[in-house]
Amino acid sequence: MRENNQTPDPIPEHFKNIEKAAEFWDTHDLGDYWDMTTEAHFETDIQRRVFLTALEPRLAKRLSDYAHKQGVSTETIVNLRIGEKLEAVSQRE
Repeated sequence: MRENNQTPDPIPEHFKNIEKAAEFWDTHDLGDYWDMTTEAHFETDIQRRVFLTALEPRLAKRLSDYAHKQGVSTETIVNLRIGEKLEAVSQRE
């Protein structure tokens, strides 16, 4: 919070991108702007689960480079390739 009742910097009407918004809030305290906030009500329906797994750094770099060349996300490549491999294994069983 600001000391000595200083007026906080104005909040920009719009941020150019998410990075600019993050930069602003990384250097400003929401407590200084609390009286400008309004209560928000919303519902969420999160149905997708994400599972994280560690990759060896060089493999992750190769994967990222390959996905970029293919024009898709690394997530897409991983899901496709693992799905293909599991399908092949299950057909042999």
